[in-house]
Amino acid sequence: MTATQPVPAESDEATEPVVRYETEGGVAYVTMNRPQYRNAQNSAMTYALDDAFYRAAEDDGVTVIVLRGEGTHFSAGHDIGTPGRDVDTSFPRRAGLWWDHVGKSGGESRFARESEVYLGMCRRWRELPKPVIAQVQGACIAGGLMLAWVCDFIVASDDAFFADPVVRMGIPGVEYFAHPWVMGPRQAKEFLYLGERVDAARAREWGMVNHVVPRAELPEFTRSIAERIAAMPRFGLALTKKAINQAEDLMGQSSGVDSVFGLHHLAHAHNAEIGVDSLAGQDARSMRDSRRGAEGGPAGTTGEGA
Repeated sequence: MTATQPVPAESDEATEPVVRYETEGGVAYVTMNRPQYRNAQNSAMTYALDDAFYRAAEDDGVTVIVLRGEGTHFSAGHDIGTPGRDVDTSFPRRAGLWWDHVGKSGGESRFARESEVYLGMCRRWRELPKPVIAQVQGACIAGGLMLAWVCDFIVASDDAFFADPVVRMGIPGVEYFAHPWVMGPRQAKEFLYLGERVDAARAREWGMVNHVVPRAELPEFTRSIAERIAAMPRFGLALTKKAINQAEDLMGQSSGVDSVFGLHHLAHAHNAEIGVDSLAGQDARSMRDSRRGAEGGPAGTTGEGA
């Protein structure tokens, strides 16, 4: 594999890029690189991902992109509890025209920030005119779901699991609310009402995952699919992707995601008005403990529900 320049954003330890970018043939590999925090997404990672996706879009030698996570987990969600959490840091806005959230208060700050780094970025990446494959192992939770869902399809290891536990915060799902379209409305209700882990096999039954393979075979299986797609005409792939995205939007996905983003922020505002903060006093540890109490299993320590 031939490595290019790393995307210029530093890890919490300031020794490794938070996103790596590599190419092999017609395939670009974009790797989230915060394994010590289960690839929990701070803004530094979000903008580094955007840099990587833009680089892949611009590179005429790249036809297909694989999004993956370094280490045991794909992504444990938004960063709500690591030393690198940068919620009060300004970054140049790219996904929309909302003003900087820093220095603002209340709902104005939350809405401006999440319109950019969550909803806006997901919309931007979904429209990337090259096929994107999510290679998922271990945890794919809350914000991790958003990253996988903007990809064209998902290849998961047999130990992968999926969850959106934010109803425990009184919030109706993550910011990019694609749930009813990626798994169907009845499955989406069960997924959200329970907030429990769904294993890869069941996620495939629900239509959210395309392939489930043994963990050891995941990289090579994904590589094989990516290389076969890379042999197809680039413009034909771009038009096909646009055609399917347009069909989803005609079935209400785009307007549905927008409408639920408003409910998401109503929930944040309600939490802030009646409680201690917009997350209903929850943090990574309390979310983990709540899930353990409900399911009786082990968990991680950083994202929304790891």
